[in-house]
Amino acid sequence: MTIHIVSFGYGHGSVPTADLIFDLRALLRNPFHNPELKHRTGLDQEVYDHVMATPGAERLVFNAVATARGLAEDTGANVMVAWGCTGGRHRSVGLARASYELLRAAGDEATIEHRDVDQDLLPAGVHNRESGRA
Repeated sequence: MTIHIVSFGYGHGSVPTADLIFDLRALLRNPFHNPELKHRTGLDQEVYDHVMATPGAERLVFNAVATARGLAEDTGANVMVAWGCTGGRHRSVGLARASYELLRAAGDEATIEHRDVDQDLLPAGVHNRESGRA
């Protein structure tokens, strides 16, 4: 059984077909809004640290990995986990990376793909999704 991890951007095409899909657009701080991080990606340590320092990020990764592992064990099937953010360059890449590293550290079979990490930045107005929180 393998757990496949994919990061993607909602602004760059359709949502991948996956067993678990996490929409990070309203949950986590967006490095796009930080001029020092905007042109980097979640593969860069500074962006990764920024994303993972967001309240709730570590818990979300831990729970997503636990759920994916449980599904794989219970069903005997491969499981795909998709992490999505606006452009697929920052938040989704960071959480995909964290989940992959957690799986590999536990000795699990895992693969990772960053579908949109090399895409151009999307316009600023696309990055303003409301969180729905007060």
